[in-house]
Amino acid sequence: MKRLLIAIVLLLASSFALAAVNLNTATREELDALPGIGPVKAQAILDYRAANGPFKTPEDVMKVKGIKEGEFAKIKDQISVSGRTTPAASPASAASKPEPRSTATAGAAPASSGPAAAAAKDTTKATAASDAAAAREKAKEDKAAKAAEAKAARAKAKEEKAAKAAEAKAAKEKAAADKSAAKKASSDKSASTAKSTDKSADKTAAPASK
Repeated sequence: MKRLLIAIVLLLASSFALAAVNLNTATREELDALPGIGPVKAQAILDYRAANGPFKTPEDVMKVKGIKEGEFAKIKDQISVSGRTTPAASPASAASKPEPRSTATAGAAPASSGPAAAAAKDTTKATAASDAAAAREKAKEDKAAKAAEAKAARAKAKEEKAAKAAEAKAAKEKAAADKSAAKKASSDKSASTAKSTDKSADKTAAPASK
């Protein structure tokens, strides 16, 4: 009785396995889930099915390029040419496994707006304020330096103007002194000439009186 039950269970499991993946309706993902198939051979099965029509027997899968007896031996108990493809849930669930990670990642995302983000924001604000203060201080220093340069330029211009005025005054005084000296020299010369004339006149008049 026990052996009969085991045989019935094996028969049911075998029938389930035979109807597991329908070669004529399975998607590439479902075919890819079969042992030893992979995405390339799964696509080759789809291409063969599209070009030659539905598979008539599971053994027809060996007509697909790249699938030999070795590959067929691995999947013969898991494929059929009729019935419903049932293990589609397995690849789907496997594909959905990364979702918890993405959910965890999404859950971790708000952490970026937590205390660490607030501290980073405060640091950014402090840095910006420091930069602004440094910029204002530099502008103030530049303004003071320009004012000092302008003051020095005005002082230099004033000194140059005073020096030119002093030179002009000295030149004017020199010209006046030269003119006065020339006038005096001319007057002295005239006086000397007149005196010489008087002496000559006296000498001429003296013999006449004798």
